[in-house]
Amino acid sequence: MNTTEILRSFEDITEHYIQELEGFSMEQLKRQPGENEWSLGQMYQHLINAALYMQLANAERCLAPGGDDAASAGEKTEVGETVFGQGSLPPVRIQVPPSPQYTPQQPESKEQLVEGLKSVVRRMNEIASKLENAPLHHTVAHPRFGGLTAEEWFRLVEMHYRHHLLQKDRLKQALLLAFN
Repeated sequence: MNTTEILRSFEDITEHYIQELEGFSMEQLKRQPGENEWSLGQMYQHLINAALYMQLANAERCLAPGGDDAASAGEKTEVGETVFGQGSLPPVRIQVPPSPQYTPQQPESKEQLVEGLKSVVRRMNEIASKLENAPLHHTVAHPRFGGLTAEEWFRLVEMHYRHHLLQKDRLKQALLLAFN
């Protein structure tokens, strides 16, 4: 997919997430199916925070003039090559032990989530316009995928949102069972 297609797909997925929010109460959005599992609201927070504060922040680092601090991240790992070669994250659950640094906060309101999702769309549009001239030798390391370029960090946002559709559907099913 080219940048325009990635952006269009991302906007479609984000609109789907926003439309899905309308069907849930705040009680449902904050309900965790298990002690160490995220609520639907926490999953939304994770998507917003990962995009704004990791993926797009790293794309910006790659785009920064000079980019000397970014230029030394090295090559992609074998896992990174596979993920970007397939254009998607593997459809497996990734569980990280709960921690204050990683576990997202519960949302305060649906409006907070909608505004967060829309702010990611705005940032994606801003960055998309800069990718054509992005230096390919400026990379920032991802913990599992190795050195990624600005365009790859940008692509990762769309792949990450698409990946979490599976979790959203699983959490939605758990809510339907719990509230029926």
